[in-house]
Amino acid sequence: MRPFPKLLPLPFAIAFALPAMAQEREMPLNYGLCPIEDAVPKFPEAPETNLGIAPQDRSQMPTEVAGDEQSGTIEVPILQGNVALTRGDQFLGTDKITIDSEKQTYVAEGSVRFQDSGMRIVAERASGSQATDTHRIEELRYQLTDRRGNGGADRIELQGGQGTLFGSSYSTCPPTQQHWRVVANQINVNTEEGFAVARNATLRLGKVPVLYVPWFKFPIDERRQTGLLFPSISNSGRNGFDYKQPIYINLAPNYDMTLSPRIMTKRGVSLGTEFRYLNEAGAGTLRGLWMPKDDLRDRERGFVNFGGYQNLTSHWQARANVMWISDPRYFEDFNNSSMGVSAYSSFSEVGLYGRGRYWDAGLTADHWQLADYTLTEASLPFDRLPRVFLNWEQPFGTLLRAGVESEAVRFQHQSYRAIDAQYRPIGPEIDIPGGSRFDVKPYISMPLEGAGWFIRPTVAWRYTTYQLDDALAQQIARRRAQADAANRGIAYTPAMDAAFFDSKPSRSLPIYSLDAGLQFDREFERKGKSFLQTLEPRIFYLHAPYRDQSALPVFDTVPLTFGWGQLFRDNRYSSADRQSDANQITTALTTRILRDSDGFEKFSASLGQIHYLDDVRVKAYPWENTVERGRSAWVADANWSPSDRWQIGGSYQWDPKYRRHDLAAFRARYLLKDDGIVNLAYRYRRDLLEQADFSFLYPINPTWSLVGRYYYSLKDRKALETVAGVQWDSCCVAVRLVGRQYIHNREGELNDSIMLEIEFKGLGSAGQDTRRTLRRAILGYYRDDLYLVPPPSINQGTTDPDPDPTP
Repeated sequence: MRPFPKLLPLPFAIAFALPAMAQEREMPLNYGLCPIEDAVPKFPEAPETNLGIAPQDRSQMPTEVAGDEQSGTIEVPILQGNVALTRGDQFLGTDKITIDSEKQTYVAEGSVRFQDSGMRIVAERASGSQATDTHRIEELRYQLTDRRGNGGADRIELQGGQGTLFGSSYSTCPPTQQHWRVVANQINVNTEEGFAVARNATLRLGKVPVLYVPWFKFPIDERRQTGLLFPSISNSGRNGFDYKQPIYINLAPNYDMTLSPRIMTKRGVSLGTEFRYLNEAGAGTLRGLWMPKDDLRDRERGFVNFGGYQNLTSHWQARANVMWISDPRYFEDFNNSSMGVSAYSSFSEVGLYGRGRYWDAGLTADHWQLADYTLTEASLPFDRLPRVFLNWEQPFGTLLRAGVESEAVRFQHQSYRAIDAQYRPIGPEIDIPGGSRFDVKPYISMPLEGAGWFIRPTVAWRYTTYQLDDALAQQIARRRAQADAANRGIAYTPAMDAAFFDSKPSRSLPIYSLDAGLQFDREFERKGKSFLQTLEPRIFYLHAPYRDQSALPVFDTVPLTFGWGQLFRDNRYSSADRQSDANQITTALTTRILRDSDGFEKFSASLGQIHYLDDVRVKAYPWENTVERGRSAWVADANWSPSDRWQIGGSYQWDPKYRRHDLAAFRARYLLKDDGIVNLAYRYRRDLLEQADFSFLYPINPTWSLVGRYYYSLKDRKALETVAGVQWDSCCVAVRLVGRQYIHNREGELNDSIMLEIEFKGLGSAGQDTRRTLRRAILGYYRDDLYLVPPPSINQGTTDPDPDPTP
């Protein structure tokens, strides 16, 4: 007879039931302050538990029985003294066990001990009947071994897959520091259905009860169950008192839904929803929010967003990211950071994408929606309905590579209306004409390289042709005729337009480039440590003849921001409407110092400049500055790590022609002990911005720490965001109190909020998710983010559409 199968389910259910309700977190829980203490010490006589045995395989394994003394009869054997039953990774130990083979009952008395790969249990007595499948365990304590958690129960009564726990408890705190625990008078568990019902459950902080729940139902395994999730409670100057209660609805194994009714005392009520699905070849999420009336703007508001993918074959995938917002102020009013103010549009795209060994291709369509009430639809980019692209590159032998970049696009634009001083639309709708564009760029290169050198000559030919709407062709003809008349010093007349009318303009030109570089290195020692220094000179020559492109429209092309990457590009524009002429040489030098022991980069510096041998004549917009023959601005970038805790870096652009600073950026980071960090940054770009940013996480001691950020615009003389808070952390409880002020609309108004979060590690948290806010404000708040950009608020022109969202 084997009592193992029924000793396990209910004790494990206790251990798993309450922590099963814990929220999923991006950041792992930190139990570093916990003492090394076991609620249930290890059993020295038990077998190893890391054998990797699946639970369903245990019933087929033999049970080994051992004891100091056996008495009784053959039908009712009694084992006493160091009784041990083992099966695989399971162990049952007791002082005495009596087994009645005829009645199929057993009784284990005195120091009952059970262990498997997931937990350890000690109890005073265990008894049961295998014939009726009933079991009883009394006065038990347990400890999880595959994760943190411990507790106990007065007794457990089981029958089949169901059972009842009386006087049970759970905590992730060590037994000597029970900062919190959950106790319940009774928990009815159904292991077959995968849920439990708790009655008279209380959350206690120390000995003080702080939350009482007379009845609640919750899952005890990975099977999802319909029910309430943790609510979110916060308060802010914009929303007022804010309460959100998510309701999870389990619709099927592969799709579910979450409804989130919400009340904001200063704005009204809303209903948010999230529908998720998953199949063998794809997944998707549909999100939405509806407010019947937002008191902030006195109107109905909402958004709908769908994102998903579907794998069609091994090479092709369909993807979609579709966003709709109810009004141009939605992002501004429904975002919890100043980033929402900078979003002027919402972007949606659907497409079919393919990728192979030497090629990638796609068929897509996209659409823009206005998200800035101070603008009109005329400021939006053209929609691409559709866009088809194909890129191919393949080696031929060991010396040659050939490829082609091609794209065909139909551009069209939605109509717009002018606005008055109060941003209200006036007058009739105005249509913006569009057109189609085909661009192809075949090229061939001969990359040659060795251990310390490379040479990459490339020859390309770019051909671009259009089919324009007549209205657009007429606009371009009028503009060209006016420019021609001005150049000739004569008066313009509309009759001149006909000479410049062309609905099918085109452009073709060759592009030649040569990219070459060397790498020198030397080894040296400093203070007893070995280092490697490199010296990497690089030269890049580019030649593209001038072509008059005034007959070509500008659909989706803008000048690229000048920086290090542009030193080695063959076009200073972002797309095919303009191909820059060029006769230029880029010279650059990079040096690095690497630590031999681990490859850590102690120092790096790069310096580069373009030498324009001729004037650059191609322009996309009248306001562009002419690039004259001579030297470009110097581009410099450097990083230095005086120690493993310090990292200092800077970027700089100096224009020698006008003797001015075009860009300056400084950044410094210092890692404090106990995961503390201090960040300091300064950013300047001529005529655009000048900002200072200071943030920190300062540990006062292992339990208390201060957090803060001060983000200030020197150009506008105003703070963009201020964060100040205090954190208290213990073994199993964390409390964070954060005050925050930030610009939340285009009028420069400030939103104030106080966020309080109490986290019971392993169970969940109450209040707003402060760690999400702090992780975005303080680079390195979570150490895995040290070399990453914080989670973005805006992606492809969109922003988080949930007002002050919480997970």
